[in-house]
Amino acid sequence: MAAVIMLSSAFTVWEGDSVHGRRAVVTGVSVQLDRLFPRAPGAQRHVIATGLDLTGTVKGRLHGRFPSVEGDWLGVVNYEIGYADGRPAKVHLVDQLVPFHVLRLRNHGGPR
Repeated sequence: MAAVIMLSSAFTVWEGDSVHGRRAVVTGVSVQLDRLFPRAPGAQRHVIATGLDLTGTVKGRLHGRFPSVEGDWLGVVNYEIGYADGRPAKVHLVDQLVPFHVLRLRNHGGPR
């Protein structure tokens, strides 16, 4: 089985050691899709029943952080987006840079 390589930064938090292996600390977050993918003001709506459902929140796994030049923080997040028609298949997004303002710690508020 091939090793999984994660996007990491100087701000990635690690656990473990060289004997037992190091791994990025993964934090459970909720991704607010409405805020991550806002619709353009006044955009005409054209419903596609088989399209991606970019509303509500989905569970994500935060495993890294990057600051922007303007001081905003971006999380490195893995998450999934479902289809509007309810099919069980999902789009799996890995190592996505997501602004912290659209993330919430699961059951605890917001990321620090």
